[in-house]
Amino acid sequence: MDELIGALPFIFFIVFFLLVPALARRSRAAELERRFAAIQRKRKSRVIAIVHRQEPMGLLGIPQLRYIDLNDAEDVLEAIRTTPPSTPIDLVLHTPGGLVLPALQIARALKAHPAKTTVYVPHFAMSGGTLIAMAAKEIVLNRHAVLGPIDPQIGGIPAASLLRLRAEKSPDSTDDYTIVLADVGKMAIDQLKRAARELLKGTVSDNAANNVAEQLASGRWTHDYPIEAGEAREIGLNVSTNMPADITELMALFPSRLSKANVSFVAPNAGLFGLFRRKDAAPPPEMRATPPMTERTPFTGYEPRAGARSFSFGPWNPKDLQDQPPGPSANDIAQRPRRR
Repeated sequence: MDELIGALPFIFFIVFFLLVPALARRSRAAELERRFAAIQRKRKSRVIAIVHRQEPMGLLGIPQLRYIDLNDAEDVLEAIRTTPPSTPIDLVLHTPGGLVLPALQIARALKAHPAKTTVYVPHFAMSGGTLIAMAAKEIVLNRHAVLGPIDPQIGGIPAASLLRLRAEKSPDSTDDYTIVLADVGKMAIDQLKRAARELLKGTVSDNAANNVAEQLASGRWTHDYPIEAGEAREIGLNVSTNMPADITELMALFPSRLSKANVSFVAPNAGLFGLFRRKDAAPPPEMRATPPMTERTPFTGYEPRAGARSFSFGPWNPKDLQDQPPGPSANDIAQRPRRR
């Protein structure tokens, strides 16, 4: 008995450690649902938010940036597909970018939606976020909010830089691995230009679409170059700065360090469903055939690294290059047979 009494403080600490975060998440989920539902009623639209923050990982709380990944595509595509064709979509984006595949999947689904689509950028939507934004009929940037280039990164290196390297160095002084990377980089740039023109078709003129594709995908700027509304309009994007206050206020619900996962949220109001639906809330009749999302885990990010299955948009870390094979030494070049 004495041992049990002595262990009570420890048990209380463990229960408190587990219970308080759970209660905080439940309270926040309820507030998210209430706020998103109110905006949807006001706008008569479906509101979707893709928010990637710097999140603490594990018990030590080591921060790690998040990115657009395949989980984003899975859940956001489901949200877009189940939106009635006559219902507008308001997509709130806050992301540093991510993988091409999910970003392009989301962008194409948004482009195909028959009703009006609007992307709101309270702070930034870089790289893959910009690609998604280009699919909307209108992009709304907050004051000083930014978009970014969509030039692909190959193994952590800008594809455009690899092309310039291949053009400036002789084949005999360039290792085969770099030549292969440059070839992949050329394909990636061409693919992104084509995707940009596809997503902008019908929203801006063909000349404007070609210019946007060339400016954003060819490596004119560094990958983290910030493009504010004025410059975005100059290169041909359909951008306004009429940011509604209620959209800006939504970002307060996504603090920088809250949980182990990024948040993608679809409000369940007016025939819509979300990740944070209460268990007693039954889906409306037109949604009964869709898989339940109540128990699904919120989005988790994927940091693209060298050797990833898709070339990446996201910010890259020079440490990623440590696993790359070294380039040829002077002796290797001297001993290598010359190509004819």
